[in-house]
Amino acid sequence: MTQAPDLSSVSVGDVVAEATFPLTRDSLVRYAGASGDFNPIHYRDDVAASVGLPGVLAHGMLTMGLAVQPVVAWAGDPARVVDYQVRFTRPVVVDPETGALVTVVAKVGQLDADARTARIDLTASAAGQTVLGKAQAQVDLAR
Repeated sequence: MTQAPDLSSVSVGDVVAEATFPLTRDSLVRYAGASGDFNPIHYRDDVAASVGLPGVLAHGMLTMGLAVQPVVAWAGDPARVVDYQVRFTRPVVVDPETGALVTVVAKVGQLDADARTARIDLTASAAGQTVLGKAQAQVDLAR
């Protein structure tokens, strides 16, 4: 466990973490095995097309999990992330050849000096479009 960031060292608007995560079809198969979510829209183009999707999609929970990782690394301990919520706004289409890149930028959205917490606002995007809405993590900086 690393030292938590100090509340006095961050300001609203600060970018505290950034990361890019490559996804491939292999990534989706591995995630399906780990999560037990074997919905074929996550690995079969024909099934995705038959239900009107633009292609095979990354699992929403995979995208959500990737998005919080830079915050966990910044906080130094996963237990410091005391709340995390997102709204799924767009799917991440994973091309069979080129895959997809999920880019995450984490900024301080609000500080609470009394509670010693920071609300971290996350922007997660793929193919130039935001894929999560109102993605926010509450980080306890007192631990």
